Amino acid sequence: MIDIIRSDSRGGADHGWLKSKHTFSFADYHNPEMMGFAKLRVVNEDWIEPGTGFGTHPHRDMEIVTYMIDGALEHKDSMGNGSVIRPGELQRMTAGTGVLHSEYNHSEEEKAHLLQIWILPERNGLEPGYEQKLFPSEEKRNQWRLVGSRDGRDGSLTIHQDVELSSTELEQGQELGYVFDGRRRGFLQVVRGSVEIDGETLAAGDALATQDHDKLTIRAAKDSELLLFDMA
Repeated sequence: MIDIIRSDSRGGADHGWLKSKHTFSFADYHNPEMMGFAKLRVVNEDWIEPGTGFGTHPHRDMEIVTYMIDGALEHKDSMGNGSVIRPGELQRMTAGTGVLHSEYNHSEEEKAHLLQIWILPERNGLEPGYEQKLFPSEEKRNQWRLVGSRDGRDGSLTIHQDVELSSTELEQGQELGYVFDGRRRGFLQVVRGSVEIDGETLAAGDALATQDHDKLTIRAAKDSELLLFDMA
């Protein structure tokens, strides 16, 4: 089974300082048919105006991954972390028993554009934790780069769930495959560009969910950036 999720089918919010697209039900957007997929609970694409952001707020019992597309995001949390996240970097925050954090556009001139991803943890009550890593373009060019995994192997972020998160930057005309093991589920997010998969064209903001499907073959119609979740 392959299900295409078009960008314009997503829920949305416009708060002036923040514009957001929600793949799954989130905040005031509720779609009972889109409550998550496998261990994925939230995939939000956010555009944050210069000098604005999310004030201090709580989270618990969630693995939160931030993927920067453009601009820079300033992060502070109750664990004592303070950082700026830029394109090519991923951040993983284990909310666990509870954390407070804030996120602001680091620039006074340019928008921040990012994906915020929530993954259900393998169990509740984990000790809160934080990681941030840079994955250079050359490691992702026309190949998959593991950027998140349960065991943190190959320098990937450690995600407390049976999920493997991979990223690629695929040049126009290049083709890349992915083979799933057994009955695992897959979720592919087109971050930018345009790709062709099984006769379908997916553009930036589109996504694809798979179940009982053992292989994807992806061809870049334009230079493209992709995220792929391989989940139990």
